[in-house]
Amino acid sequence: MTWLFLAIICSSSIALIFKYSENNNMNRYAVTSINYLTAFVVSFIMIIIKNPVKLEELHINISSFQKEFVKVVLQSNGSFAEGTSLMWATVLGLASGLFFFLSFVYYQKSVRDNGAALSGTFGKLGILIPMIFSIIIWKEVPTGLQWLGIGIALFSIILVNISFKKNTISKFNGTLIWLFIFGGMAEFQNKLFQKYALIDFKDVFLFFTFFTAFFFSLYFTIKSKRKIRGADIFTGLLVGIPNLFSSYFLIMALSSVATSIAFPVYSAGSIIFISLGGVAFYKEKLSNKNKGAILLVIFALILINI
Repeated sequence: MTWLFLAIICSSSIALIFKYSENNNMNRYAVTSINYLTAFVVSFIMIIIKNPVKLEELHINISSFQKEFVKVVLQSNGSFAEGTSLMWATVLGLASGLFFFLSFVYYQKSVRDNGAALSGTFGKLGILIPMIFSIIIWKEVPTGLQWLGIGIALFSIILVNISFKKNTISKFNGTLIWLFIFGGMAEFQNKLFQKYALIDFKDVFLFFTFFTAFFFSLYFTIKSKRKIRGADIFTGLLVGIPNLFSSYFLIMALSSVATSIAFPVYSAGSIIFISLGGVAFYKEKLSNKNKGAILLVIFALILINI
């Protein structure tokens, strides 16, 4: 359970550090860029240490990849070989980087507009998107309890956007919805990689994910023309490390803790720590409606992961 606890701490710290950066009016894109720079450099070091990529694998026949793509992806027959797993990790990492970048930008915006607790809650709700795609593409039909969890989670989204005082729908909270969508799509790229590629190339996939996200973020950092301060760089470094190692520690936890236990504890634990941290460090005050939404999401995540 030690690995799982470390994963929760890393996941929770991302939202709390973002809250600090937004409260101090830091350069959002600069913080995000340094975060991704840190993550892809560490990923590259991990690739060198583990050495999953051999030189001869870098020469990949495109026609061979096309044939394997038809067999593995379109016909759902087996998984990619070593060389084609490398190409799949590269291509998928490019798409994943875009979604990671967008999810982090909206994470920061949401932390500023909605607080760390509610942002962390809806960030975790993104697991619904890969679940929906899994139902459609791979016929992974949820159990009765999981359907109940999906319904409760969707209700919590509606709950946040309802004004009980006026008995009307409040101003649509687009930031939370986009955070939910982009975060979920980023998670879906992980699912696509794990479904078809060899797990040994996970570090390669993560490298290209963070590398691509870095260049998207760098473009907007330059375009914004905002001055980059030492505090922006330091904060980006602080975010980049837990951003990478939250996934690393979770993988380590899954080697010793059952999946049915690890995922609900990880999701719900992160939400609880983010909520407590927001109250303790930033004196956030949650309305009864938002408290109810958070409790519903925690319960929904537990049902979904059973």
